[in-house]
Amino acid sequence: MVGSRQKKDGSLAKVEDETDWAGLLVKVRDHQDRAAFAALFRHFAPRVKAFLMKSGAGAALAEECAQDVMAVLWQKAHLFDPARASVATWVYTIARNRRIDALRKARRAEPEELDWGPEPEPDQAEVLEAQQETERLGRALAALPAPQRTLIERAFYGDLSHSEIAAETGLPLGTIKSRIRLALEKLRHQMG
Repeated sequence: MVGSRQKKDGSLAKVEDETDWAGLLVKVRDHQDRAAFAALFRHFAPRVKAFLMKSGAGAALAEECAQDVMAVLWQKAHLFDPARASVATWVYTIARNRRIDALRKARRAEPEELDWGPEPEPDQAEVLEAQQETERLGRALAALPAPQRTLIERAFYGDLSHSEIAAETGLPLGTIKSRIRLALEKLRHQMG
């Protein structure tokens, strides 16, 4: 930790904290030393929270992530290797990863509520009405002139655009649009 001390001339001089953070973490790692963990917590938790807030996290999220980081420090102290990284590097890497995880979780859409159990039986009156409507539509389509019926079938059953039908049939686009419009008017009239 960097602190400050007042010089004789009144200016402030930076003073390095000489605490052996790696030694404290090794005590946590090897002996589950609560006093060592408390010292690490007092030092790193507020700094991790400030680090997360500076990187854009809200106060609540930063607090939650800082608590999580410190819990990881306690639970996974056995993964710390002082030869590979300093305690600060290890702690801030955990903090950065926790923040990334929190952002991913926040962006992830909540799954839709799934209805479990059997589907309710459809209303028989509605089923009968839908069948009758389908039969009426089939008769109305059969009554259309063949060129109009063919275009309607391609547009609605074939799911083709007017331009695609024109390219497929060689008919002008205007003719296709006119025939489909006339066919739809006849269907509306027959369907009531």
